[in-house]
Amino acid sequence: MFFKNLGLQQEIVQAITEKGYTEATPIQIKVIPLIIEGHDILASAETGTGKTAGFTLPLLQVLMNTRKNEHRHALRALVLTPTRELAAQVGENVKAYGRHLPFKTQVIFGGVNINAQIRNLQNGADILIATPGRLLDLVSQEVIDLSRVEILVLDEADRMLDMGFIHDIKKILKLMPAKRQNLLFSATFSEEIKNLAAGILKNPQKVDVAKPNTPTDLVTHIIYPVDNIRKKELLSSLITTNKWEQVLVFTRTKHGANRLAKQLTTDGIISEAIHGNKSQSARTKTLANFKSGALKVLVATDIAARGLDIEQLPHVVNFELPNVPEDYVHRIGRTGRNGNEGWACSLVCVDELKLLADIEKFLQRKIAKKLEPGFEVDPNISAQPIQNGRNMRSAKPGLGQRGSKPQSKPFPHRHNTSHSKVSKGRYAGTNPKSDIFSQEKFHRP
Repeated sequence: MFFKNLGLQQEIVQAITEKGYTEATPIQIKVIPLIIEGHDILASAETGTGKTAGFTLPLLQVLMNTRKNEHRHALRALVLTPTRELAAQVGENVKAYGRHLPFKTQVIFGGVNINAQIRNLQNGADILIATPGRLLDLVSQEVIDLSRVEILVLDEADRMLDMGFIHDIKKILKLMPAKRQNLLFSATFSEEIKNLAAGILKNPQKVDVAKPNTPTDLVTHIIYPVDNIRKKELLSSLITTNKWEQVLVFTRTKHGANRLAKQLTTDGIISEAIHGNKSQSARTKTLANFKSGALKVLVATDIAARGLDIEQLPHVVNFELPNVPEDYVHRIGRTGRNGNEGWACSLVCVDELKLLADIEKFLQRKIAKKLEPGFEVDPNISAQPIQNGRNMRSAKPGLGQRGSKPQSKPFPHRHNTSHSKVSKGRYAGTNPKSDIFSQEKFHRP
């Protein structure tokens, strides 16, 4: 369906056309008319489905339909996002699609000078895109007034809950008028999301696009079994041998991302890490270099990568499997977009066999395995507990639950003593000689 048939006025359609788009995606076809009609929305949509334009375009239309002359550039629409990168991306979209409209848009997030943001906000804003923490900082300084907000958008609400923003969100909700339109977008409909929606949305229209958490059919999934100590070596070999030119690599921790990027660079593969400890200017520069091709490998943590919008990204690598199966889908969703084929590979050691089983159960499919010559696994190595910077694995094996408490002490280094906790099955719940790692189970090239 064409955008011009979705109830959008000419100025918005013109801006869409100037961006090179004419036909709407399934999520856009479903939500745009509903939002223009004034409904609250609960939508399940992955990154790459066009969800940002799905709420941006009708938001602009609603603001035009209800435009008043008084309170010029008073804040009327608020979009909350979990990360800086996503806030910047949404801000770019709002400005591009609203270029022919009389609205002012501002974007605020942490990690940059707050005084510059204060100066920008003093010029007024009709639409504000913000991360929760920085928004509350500016509200406390009486720089932002939320009392006239007509539309609230919670983008990637599931990730905001994962990152612990629920209390900030509740504070923000109390600062806005009770009568407003609410749009909630999430990749999953977990119980936490349903509870949040129940407290915010009024008679919402529920919108699903395709099957939730289903990876695109255009992505080839592959597992490379490898001993943990040889993962870096294998990754360098795969990138070099296969001549991969643009690779997004996921690690569990910030320090792990730094170490891997440093090692790859030492191996002659230009790489940089992106994570929450990096300044916003450094993250912006790194991402720009990666998009332009000046940087071959971007090593990222899950939180830092949330909201990265990279067209035609050919390769995603799970250097370490995520503890939560849904995060596997979020990661590989960066490739195989807009009709392009993608490649998602995971380097899996014996420690991660339960995580792999959880992911395959979640996907309801087995992922093909392939042994890389020279990197055969050592069947005598025992599984060890997994340390994770965001979610530690629970004491009950293999659950990978959100919000599980971290261990107070770092995990020990790998060892193969018969009296280890792992051999008793406390953590991994796997036999180190499990047939899932027997070499005859894997395809040789």
